Amino acid sequence: MTLTTRKAALGGLTALAVSALTLVGCSAAPTGNGGSTDAKSSFLPCMVSDDGGFDDHSFNQLGLQGLESSAKSLGIKEKHVQSNSADDYTPNINSLLSANCNLIVTVGFNLSQATDAAAKANPDVKFAIVDDGLDNEGAKDKDGKPTGDGKVDVDNGKPILFDTVQAAFLGGYAAASYSKTGVVGTFGGLQIPPVTIFMDGFAEGVKYFNQQKGKDVKVVGWNVDTQTGVFTGGFAAGVEAKTAAQGLLDQNADVLMPVGGPIYQSAAEAIKDQNKGSVLIGVDADVFNTDKTVDDIILTSVQKGVDAGVEAVVKAAKNGDFDNTPYVGTLKNGGVKLAPFHNFESKVDPGLAGELKKIEAGIEDGSIKATSKSSPQQ
Repeated sequence: MTLTTRKAALGGLTALAVSALTLVGCSAAPTGNGGSTDAKSSFLPCMVSDDGGFDDHSFNQLGLQGLESSAKSLGIKEKHVQSNSADDYTPNINSLLSANCNLIVTVGFNLSQATDAAAKANPDVKFAIVDDGLDNEGAKDKDGKPTGDGKVDVDNGKPILFDTVQAAFLGGYAAASYSKTGVVGTFGGLQIPPVTIFMDGFAEGVKYFNQQKGKDVKVVGWNVDTQTGVFTGGFAAGVEAKTAAQGLLDQNADVLMPVGGPIYQSAAEAIKDQNKGSVLIGVDADVFNTDKTVDDIILTSVQKGVDAGVEAVVKAAKNGDFDNTPYVGTLKNGGVKLAPFHNFESKVDPGLAGELKKIEAGIEDGSIKATSKSSPQQ
């Protein structure tokens, strides 16, 4: 799928959400995997991926793991369908409504409008969405960027959110500590809150390192103050992502943090082509464990516990404890964290682990501020 096609699909999402939901259940069921409806079970949890797919080694894969784990522990079936483009979002939700799903979890900010519309049209079905607050999704600021009022606008919809600025702060500090060139970089897929919150934290962590150490490590690819930076226009690996990564490497960055599902794969290609010892910081999952093709260049990963969040929401819904209060993952509750250094354990500064532990405690008690304009309200 080309970048132009992807943008066109995203632009038509609102219209699709409204028109298709007037004919809920009438669209053909898309290709997908998972359990079928079990007549013996009174509860069927279901999931729709975004167009990154369930094999993205990132948040979609983690979401599915959470769904499958919760279903297994509860002794029930689950059903999931994969989206191959933004055009699939509403039809996929409709197919799960037709399958009599009791809870439909959608994975990713890009499904916000389709999820909100479906929840409003089907008040007897429970919905949850990863990385969106369900807070007035239709609103936009003067620049056309989505905004919300901070209040969940559907009783049957539950946001699954993560204050990843906290863990990304640790990642930025680690990147600055490891860098040999004094330049580190980050870039994103789309300029949306679940992406920029990582980039904010990364830059803030570098800034804190500079303050503590009297250094001047530079961040390229993102400016916290102006909220401007480098974006590929989507979450697919490919030419755009590799070009973005190469642009940062050309500015002498030797640590890169790509934020946007599989785009890290293209960044890894650029790093390996350059062959100058640059490294990656993964996001969402511990990429060292999920993708062995790049584990030799993974410094660490800024983890977002999508699997744990999904599992908690599924179990609560099954047990009758569902409400629309957002689930927010933090350092304190284990919902976000920095992964181990794995192969780089002996290559980082010997005092880094202790410094990160102190910083984490400071973020948790509020003495160190790790904040982002995109942080979820708690």
